[in-house]
Formats: sequence, C-alpha cells, structure tokens
Amino acid sequence: MQQETAAAHHLEPYFHDTLTLGSNGPELAVIPAGRFEMGSEPTEHGHQRDEAPRHLTMIRQPFAIGVYPITGEEFQQFHHDTEWFRRPELIWHEGRYPVINIRMEDIKLFLAWLSLQTGQKYRLPTEAEWEYAARAGTVTPFHHGNDVSCREVHFNPFFPYREQQNDRPWYLPRCFPSPKASAVGLQASNAWGLYDVHGNVWEFTQDHWTSSHLNANRDGSPSVAASPYWYVTKGGSWFDPAARARSAARKKRYMDEMDTNLGFRVVREL
Repeated sequence: MQQETAAAHHLEPYFHDTLTLGSNGPELAVIPAGRFEMGSEPTEHGHQRDEAPRHLTMIRQPFAIGVYPITGEEFQQFHHDTEWFRRPELIWHEGRYPVINIRMEDIKLFLAWLSLQTGQKYRLPTEAEWEYAARAGTVTPFHHGNDVSCREVHFNPFFPYREQQNDRPWYLPRCFPSPKASAVGLQASNAWGLYDVHGNVWEFTQDHWTSSHLNANRDGSPSVAASPYWYVTKGGSWFDPAARARSAARKKRYMDEMDTNLGFRVVREL
C-alpha cells in the first residue's frame, strides 16, 4: 500500500522536498490511509490508564511523515535563515542528533518556515497519525514485537522491559546507560521505514492532553481540550523506562516545556 499510495501522488515512497535555499528538506515516508487499534489493553505490560480504552481509529487521508525526528542540522537551517534566537545557556544538538530544548512556539515557527520554503503544508502529526505510523500495521507493544532491548531501542536500561527485569547483571553491562539522546537512525526502522519511533526523544503531537481515550476522535483528528497548555507526546526517550517507549504510551508535556529528551517529527500533507 505504501508504494501504491506514493505512486498515486506522483511521489517515491521516501522523498525530500527542496527548500528555496537550495538544500533538501527532511526525509519523508509516505503513509497510506487505513485503520488500526489505538491504545492498549490492561493486559499489555506497562499499560497505563490514559492509554485506554483501546479503540478502532480510521486514518482517512494518506500523509507523509518524517523518517527521523527533526535533527539539529535541519533545525539549524531555520535558525540561520530566520535569525531565530537560540538561548546560549541551553544544550543544543547539532548534526544528526535530534533537536532538543525547543518549545511548542518554536516548533510552530519552524513548521511555518518549512511550509514557506517548500510550498507544501507541514505540521505536527496528530496523536492518532503518530501511533498509526509508528505501529506500521503491528498490534504488539513495539513495532518489532512484544519485547525490547537496547539493540532495538535507546531507553534507560536501569528500567528494562519484562524479559530483562530478573536478569539485570547480564543486561546492564551490555546496555550501559547513556546520559543523552543518540544520533538518529542507529536502530532498525519499522515496516514503513521510520526510525526512532521507540525511545531516544519524546515527540510532540498536535493533540491537547486528555486523561484517556474515552472521548477520542475515531477519525484520527486531534483532540482539542478546554485548556490548550498541555500536549500529548509519544515515543519515550533515553531517560525513561522501556515501557514508556511502547507504541501506545503517551506523556503529558507543557507547551513551554524544554527538555533534553523532547523533540518532534513533522507531517507533510499530500
């Protein structure tokens, strides 16, 4: 379906838009329309109440999503072109490391700049789009299966998933903690070619935070809460337990929150 959807939009399954600056925009993967089971059941290891109820969600429109989280080098193009103020006292990633320490306001400025540079509409994914793309047709906690180790995901190895909990003397020497995010793309991709959907850095979505999926939109559209200050983030991070990197996991983050384990991934409408 990915190949057919790309062809229908006269695109390759993986592509870049060209910026007016002359360089390439973020690498994107075409994601076909479809439906999936969003959230998790209480029987899933690591389940949290805010992931319930598990429910069928329709993604009616195909879209393209970043193959990787936005990197320092990609965000730096925006910084240089717009003279966006970068606070010197904060940690900043460059090169192929995910951009961190940015607020929702900064993300919106980047997306507006990227849309202007390419003539296309860029935005954040909805929570449903993010989870649908991360799962890539799977129903397991992770896109690669039911269990996880540091070979597949960059998470905090002091808090491993279920199969390592009773074997920490073996596990920790081989999965030594790292106090920061890793470069993008070091672990295997999912079936749709997306990297780092589990672990490394949490990723903002455009959904306002809700305490459960009880009133979630079944058409994949974003939730809009009465208070617009808190957002849903997905994916887990290098700082968090392995269970927080599951496809269904979600975390509440403040709109002005800046952190070394928080970044974002873009969607480009087709």
